[in-house]
Amino acid sequence: MTTAPAPVAAAPGSTDPPDAPSAPLAPTLWATSREWRTALDLAATAVRTRDLTGWPPGDGHPVLVIPGFLAGPESTLFLRQHLRRLGYRTHDWRQGRNLGASAALAADLEELLLELYDRYGRRVSVVGWSAGGIYARELARALPHYTRSVITLGSPFAGHPASTRAWAMYRLLNRGQYTGELFTQEAIAARAGALEVPTTSIYSRDDGIVAWQCCVAEEAPQTENIEVGATHLGYGHHLETLRVLCDRLAQPEGAWAPWQAPAPIPADAHEQAG
Repeated sequence: MTTAPAPVAAAPGSTDPPDAPSAPLAPTLWATSREWRTALDLAATAVRTRDLTGWPPGDGHPVLVIPGFLAGPESTLFLRQHLRRLGYRTHDWRQGRNLGASAALAADLEELLLELYDRYGRRVSVVGWSAGGIYARELARALPHYTRSVITLGSPFAGHPASTRAWAMYRLLNRGQYTGELFTQEAIAARAGALEVPTTSIYSRDDGIVAWQCCVAEEAPQTENIEVGATHLGYGHHLETLRVLCDRLAQPEGAWAPWQAPAPIPADAHEQAG
């Protein structure tokens, strides 16, 4: 029996991915080319969310929304507005366009979370899209007593960003020792570790930017993985994703339970309705 060689961590200060033969590949160019469907998702969801009948109402607790790499507040506007209509106190991350992680950014986000907690006197749920989900998880890891829950949307927290279509641009814009330290084998393993707060990882096999395997959390208490049919650029306005996200946010604090997908409508029910 042969054994695969152990992965070798990148050298300190290097942005090269570890040598990991079993690491998932980035989505194919064909998969990436299908990301244009996000426009159709937005149009369809905008129509179908005009009426909020059947949507679980929010309880007014604060929700911090963090955009993905190269995205800014405009990318999460539809999502934040939808949550606000349901009764949540939604907030943008106040950092403009997401150009990559830094020590200063981590400190700013911690300060913002504490500010929201003080303002409302309630724990904050954090929703992170793509790389924003990695920030969300680390924010909750640093401040678990102030975080109510974490929901990630296509976030590659369980792998190296070389398994994404965004890696080349990230490496171009982010260099130096700090960036290299973020992607050592040890750092990647630490980010994949379970959180103390309820955590929902939403992923899609139709994701054309991120390898979906990197978005799946290991089994742990109060941790779940939920598959949807969204594109990567469409998570925040994909109807199925929004329904899952809103269901998770609506859970009473301290009463977390795993997601239960709605039962499919029997075929004969469609015939009777017709």
